[in-house]
Amino acid sequence: MTRAHPLTGNLLERRLQARRLMQIANVLCLVLLLIGTQTVLAHLWLDTALVGLALVAVLIGRRLNQCGLVDASIRLVLFILTALVTISLWFSQGLYSGALLAYPGILIVAGMVAPLRLFLGLLLSMLAAVAVLTYAALSGLQHFEPLPMGVGRMINVSSILLMCAAAVWLLASDLRKTLLRLQQEIARVKDSEASFTHLAQHDALTNLPNRLLLRDRVDQAIGHARRDGRQVALLFLDLDNFKTINDSLGHAAGDELLQEVARRLRETLSDIDTVSRQGGDEFLVALADVDDLAMVSSLAGRMQRRLAQPFTLKGMQLVTSISIGIALFPGDGEDFDTLLRHADMAMYQAKSAGRNAYCFFDERMNADNRERLALELDLRQALSRDEFVLHYQPIVDLRSGRLLAAEALLRWRHPEFGLLGPDRFIGAAERSGLIVEIGEWVLGEACRQAMLWQAGGLPRFVMSVNLSAVQFRRGNLGEVVQAALTRYGLSPSGLELELTESILLQDCEQLRQLKELGVKLSIDDFGTGYSNLAYLQRFQVDKLKIDQSFVRGLGDNPQNQAIVTAIVQMARSLGLHTVAEGIEDEATRQLLVELGCDQGQGYLFARPLPAAELNSFVTRQSLPV
Repeated sequence: MTRAHPLTGNLLERRLQARRLMQIANVLCLVLLLIGTQTVLAHLWLDTALVGLALVAVLIGRRLNQCGLVDASIRLVLFILTALVTISLWFSQGLYSGALLAYPGILIVAGMVAPLRLFLGLLLSMLAAVAVLTYAALSGLQHFEPLPMGVGRMINVSSILLMCAAAVWLLASDLRKTLLRLQQEIARVKDSEASFTHLAQHDALTNLPNRLLLRDRVDQAIGHARRDGRQVALLFLDLDNFKTINDSLGHAAGDELLQEVARRLRETLSDIDTVSRQGGDEFLVALADVDDLAMVSSLAGRMQRRLAQPFTLKGMQLVTSISIGIALFPGDGEDFDTLLRHADMAMYQAKSAGRNAYCFFDERMNADNRERLALELDLRQALSRDEFVLHYQPIVDLRSGRLLAAEALLRWRHPEFGLLGPDRFIGAAERSGLIVEIGEWVLGEACRQAMLWQAGGLPRFVMSVNLSAVQFRRGNLGEVVQAALTRYGLSPSGLELELTESILLQDCEQLRQLKELGVKLSIDDFGTGYSNLAYLQRFQVDKLKIDQSFVRGLGDNPQNQAIVTAIVQMARSLGLHTVAEGIEDEATRQLLVELGCDQGQGYLFARPLPAAELNSFVTRQSLPV
């Protein structure tokens, strides 16, 4: 809450004092005029003179107040009024006089506008005056007698009462206004506190509870479940292709998608359950009163079906899916942190199972996770220990069987687990960020080996290297490729870089830089992503690699034949070559030739081979025709 500056507060207080003083001065002028008129009519010339002096003092004080001399005005008016009332008491009726009522009125005014020291000074002077008047009356020094009741006395007393009433009314009015402002300020502070509390406990983008609030609700649910013998479920949700949508359509569209996902999740859940945004494209769902696993499975399925319905963003309809990991209290954990960790593991298991799936936590996942962590630790030392090696799988002309290219495939000679394929460690390398260093090593080693084969007299063929999306995000891929080509002397035309379709949507500038270098670009696993023709034309892609999921069992699957035919015809219309992956039998090769596919790779021709074995393979050229 913002505090007012002290100087600002003092200025406001002085303005309030000046306004009060002006109001009181106006009332005093009216009262003094009434009293003065009465004293003139009664021929009380001393009282008339005193009232006149008082009126002059009030008018002077009023003028000083208008000039901004508030303190001087207050002191002048209050001291002169006190003195004149005291003089009037001495020369008239003493303590019998109605003028004595002016003392409380002056004190009320002083309490409203004067500082404490001035107020106490006036009070002491009045007490002293009362004491002196009493002593004078008792000692015979002055003789005081009350005047008989009459209209004049009534006017004097009534005028003084009017002045006191006006002062009290002004004071009460100020108090009421102050109380009202205080109540409004208290209400504002409470509203601010409620707003701050809401902001501290909710996600700003989706207005869903954040993890802080979810933790509190899960802790409460666990307490109730422990007492009642029930279960609590924590679900970890992750959108499967959010990054691609975010990169291709922009962050604003990504935010809009997250808001719509949040809305759909809220609609799917009951009032006693909680959906929370964990961060990024991750959400958490807490189910507070769980009967059995079937209930959780049913809800997970409903959420997946709800989110599988198309989203409309920027005039386009997009489809996404979610992977869900599930952990249950008490079986999978006794507290929020344990449940969250286990639900996270289960979510990654769902991702590994092909995405758009849900998976319950299993204790074996802990062992898998420990193995994964150990693998990441070993990965950090693998480069320095020279434990990586490349194998090369031939890519051949489907008609002639001639070797056209070789795809460099990474292997890890693990000291404990033996030779590992990339499926065992690439995920860990990407999570740890080591994929960038490993990717640079692969690129350099592939260029080095290609030059060794050329120097050894082997027929020239293209070296094909896979690139990771993580390498693209670093932003320096053009420089890395140029450095590898320069270091080993490989011609850019002898290098082909394999990209996924999602990479085409990420970084246009880097793709232009790569084409300007003269290297070839191919799209790996074509048909499994967005298949955006505009991007294929814009970046002058050279080759489409048809995913093996469409190639295996091609002869028995008319739908896959139609897909492969469409890809081949589209590529031909764009002037691109096609490569079929995963060819394992002669019948598939012949069918691909009939469909118009240009090149192929697979176990029919050769498995991925170490460099020395590829030498023999090229020499023999024992390829089916």
